[in-house]
Amino acid sequence: MSVIGFRNGRILTRDAELDGGAFELDGALIGALKHADGEALDLDGGWIVPGFIDTQVNGGGGVLFNDQPDVDTIARIGAAHAPYGTTAFLPTLISCPLPVIAQALEAVDQAIEQGVPGVVGIHVEGPFLNASRKGIHDAENFRPLDEEALTLLTAPRRGRVLVTLAPEQNDVAAIRALVEAGVIVSIGHSNATYAQARAAIDAGATGVTHLFNAMSPLHHREPGVVGAALENQALYCGLIIDGAHMHPAAARIALAARPLDRFLLVTDAMPSVGNAIKEFMLNGERITVKNGVCVNEAGTLAGSDLDMALAVRNTHELGLSLRDAVAMAAANPAAFLGLGAERGMLAPGFRADFVWLDRELNVRGTWIGGKRVA
Repeated sequence: MSVIGFRNGRILTRDAELDGGAFELDGALIGALKHADGEALDLDGGWIVPGFIDTQVNGGGGVLFNDQPDVDTIARIGAAHAPYGTTAFLPTLISCPLPVIAQALEAVDQAIEQGVPGVVGIHVEGPFLNASRKGIHDAENFRPLDEEALTLLTAPRRGRVLVTLAPEQNDVAAIRALVEAGVIVSIGHSNATYAQARAAIDAGATGVTHLFNAMSPLHHREPGVVGAALENQALYCGLIIDGAHMHPAAARIALAARPLDRFLLVTDAMPSVGNAIKEFMLNGERITVKNGVCVNEAGTLAGSDLDMALAVRNTHELGLSLRDAVAMAAANPAAFLGLGAERGMLAPGFRADFVWLDRELNVRGTWIGGKRVA
């Protein structure tokens, strides 16, 4: 077994904050936590925290998953996000035809089989959405969950399959069929009533995709998707905390309304993350990063230029402890994906995925499976 030691900093383990220490590695896993007896990395007053898990990554490093859904694109996206602390991610498809979804599903299987660092599944965001809440998605691709789509999405896969859908556009039986096949269902890009959202939850939906954005808002006579989500204490709600997708007050209200362990940070990242060029094409439209926000020419939000480390810093600045902010980027998404027994915490038996943050919570190093990748 090899050992990685740390000094002059804190380690945020599952159960405590340690003043330095070491990980004894058992392959890609943490075998034990121990004192740093020999050579140790000087953290310069920083932190070692669990690696971040991003369930919504459209692109990075200048590439968009939709444009070329293959193993090379997945690897490039993962490599672009690793310097920002992302150690596991779901490459995410923006609404597209079924043949493209089939190609992407196969590419993710191949990437996992080939050991591409970080990839743990796929997020199929649409095309089972509502055109009235389409956001930047191309409504021409929208369709209901029919037998053809269900057959494709419920086939056995190597990683997790997450599907975002609008409950009001799809039969409850189809939603239940996805859940029974092991697909993780999340509500998003939806104009559902409160009752329709509740029906999807009762059918097994366990998530809400980028809470507040592209969904029916909370109204005192019709609570909508937001009301159903804030009332429910078990759903996992994704948050894009970049200062543009939601007002900080809205974020604080949501965080005060429900258990913190049911929120997860997502980036909804676009090709601009990890790339010097801050514009790209999406569905024939030019998207530009302006003041850190991705928009089309009409000013519609188009994903984000956010990375996970910045999301953690922004969340910490909302008033949450570092432990809680990190949990929203690590333990909580791991639990949402059903990976909470192996990822998202620093403890014996867990994956040796971790991040070195400096005093200002900027990333200084990233390890995946005990190997430094950034």
